[in-house]
Amino acid sequence: MNKKFGIITSAFTFAFAVLGAATPTLSQEVTLSGASCFPIGSPVSKAFEKVVDEINMEGKGIVQIDLKGGAPAIGSPFTLVQKMAKGAYDLVGCTEGFFGNVFAEAAVLRFSELPFSTLRKNGGLKYASELMAKKGIHYVGRYFDFGPFHLYLTKKIDKPDLTGLNLRVVPIYTAFFKALGATVQTSNPAQVYTYLENGTIQGYGWSSTGLVPAWIPLTKYRVEPGFYSAALHMLLNERKWNTLTDEQKAVINKVTLKAEAESDPSNPKYQEMVNSYRAMLESKDMTMIRFSEEETEKWSATAKKAGWDELLERSPEHGPKLMKLFTK
Repeated sequence: MNKKFGIITSAFTFAFAVLGAATPTLSQEVTLSGASCFPIGSPVSKAFEKVVDEINMEGKGIVQIDLKGGAPAIGSPFTLVQKMAKGAYDLVGCTEGFFGNVFAEAAVLRFSELPFSTLRKNGGLKYASELMAKKGIHYVGRYFDFGPFHLYLTKKIDKPDLTGLNLRVVPIYTAFFKALGATVQTSNPAQVYTYLENGTIQGYGWSSTGLVPAWIPLTKYRVEPGFYSAALHMLLNERKWNTLTDEQKAVINKVTLKAEAESDPSNPKYQEMVNSYRAMLESKDMTMIRFSEEETEKWSATAKKAGWDELLERSPEHGPKLMKLFTK
């Protein structure tokens, strides 16, 4: 009896082994922990939260994202990508201004003069992504772009000379403003209103959209044209990414790259967003400062040189190669 049972058991075992080898393995749903470099619910974070929601809808039964929170409630935005690279989170939505301390060449994403669709074809993003992978970061894509940065002022200027102005800055445009003679100081966003109100600062840098509403009545001017790019990026822990199935990766890529295409400056909807926001600011009595053609060229050229000089000094090996790939 035992011998017969053993034969039957062996037969079933063999049959399951054959069927298992012939049948594709179905992916089990995986849940990734996510975090935002901005406060959850804030205007800057909502774009990331939208992408997370879309991935969760598209990825039912395949991949889900559990959004744990946003900076600064979960820690400094400047350490969030560092933590993700070490495995504290699987996925982060962030601006490159917060992860230059992990990826030395991060500013190249800000300085790009080419559409991301072109950068994906000419090898620019591939080169940058390979550098990020060495730091434990898998680059997925840009999921939103708030437009170029601008200088916002309480006092009018007639030429690209910032001498005598004290400006609130972040590292993104510090070198540029200093190159035109400004004195600068850093602060968290919560302090900007008070500094504008009491005259401690006469201006600040910010993207062309997404201005903090309370600052608008205290801001009288915006300098045109804008400079650099105020984009947000989807990043994953490299080791975690490599554990995902092709199906799981495809969901994340599909949603993120769709958002990337929608936020490309060549997209009419993107231009409509930027133009309508400018019109809103003008309706709030904010004046757009426009220089002469020659002075506009100086403004833009100074922004480019100051930014790239800083990156090339920081990355003498990779900087020149990136500059060729990311600029016209």
